This record gives sequence, structure tokens and C-alpha cells, in this order.
Amino acid sequence: MKTAALQILTVMMSAAALAACSKPPVNRAADAGPLETANDVDIDRYLGRWYEIARFPNNFEKNCEGVTAEYGRREDGLISVTNTCRKGSTDGERQVAEGRARIVDETTNAKLEVSFFGPFWGDYWILDLAEDYSLSLVGEPQGRYLWILSRTPTISVETRADALNTLEEMGYNTDALYWTEQPPAN
Repeated sequence: MKTAALQILTVMMSAAALAACSKPPVNRAADAGPLETANDVDIDRYLGRWYEIARFPNNFEKNCEGVTAEYGRREDGLISVTNTCRKGSTDGERQVAEGRARIVDETTNAKLEVSFFGPFWGDYWILDLAEDYSLSLVGEPQGRYLWILSRTPTISVETRADALNTLEEMGYNTDALYWTEQPPAN
């Protein structure tokens, strides 16, 4: 009985160590203070297609280009999430991940949780949002994940500089961003 319990404990500790190793590094300064979010998000305006402009590298988007996220209303009150990636290049094999999101802070609607795997939820915080909903900066409280999303596949040099400045003011290491390739506009 002791041997079986020890083996189970060893397996659990190994799984925890493996999970810890697979997490992306924290790319936000420890002394940056609590992470702020957008003050007020109109979810209906936020729904629709977003193009990934940049991201912190992560395992679930490894080798992804032409990344988009599509959000919509579900009948159960949750938000549908459809993430699309092209493996290796903008014309690579298309991979789709279907998930759902729920609002966890109804005061601002800026803090959501997203799930792609059953009962497991991850933070999705809208950190900053353009007044016209053309650009969104998304992260999570630990500073491991970060995305720059746009309604268009590319953004201007000025918009990019403004986004980077905002993120740096939030304590993010913007040098760690990976700039996603998007297909040319038709």
C-alpha cells in the first residue's frame, strides 16, 4: 500500500514539475504592481474577428502564423471562441481550436476566463482597448501570456508604437513579443 501511494505521489510530482517547465516565462516586471484592465468593455462590440498581431511565445501556438480569434454569443450566455492558426506559414495547414469564454468581472467586462479543455479555465484580461474597438491588448495576471489583437491583419507603425509604449508602461518586456505573420490583404 505504501509503495502504491509513493508511486502515485511520484507521478503527481513529476506531472507538476513537467507542467511548471512547460509554462512560458514571466515577461512582466515583478515590481510593476497589480495589472490594470480596461475600464469598460462593451462585449457586443468586442465580438467578431480579431487578427493576432503579436504574442508572447507559448506552447499552444507553436509554429502558428495567420492567427485569428473569432468571438460570438452562445445560447447558454457564454461566448464562443474559435482560434485559427496556419501551421508554419500563412498558407500552411489550417488548425482550429473551439472554446468558450465567460465574464468574471461584470463591472468592467474586461476580465474573462477561457476554456478549451473541459472544466479548465484560463484568465483572459482585456488590458487596453482602442476607443473604436480596432485594437486590443490582452494578457493575464501573471504576465506569462500577452497578445496584441487588431480588427485588421496589419497595423500602422504609429499604432504599433503606441501599443508597445502602453505595454511597457504596464511593465511588460515587449522585446519578448513574437510578431505574427498575417497573409497579405486581398
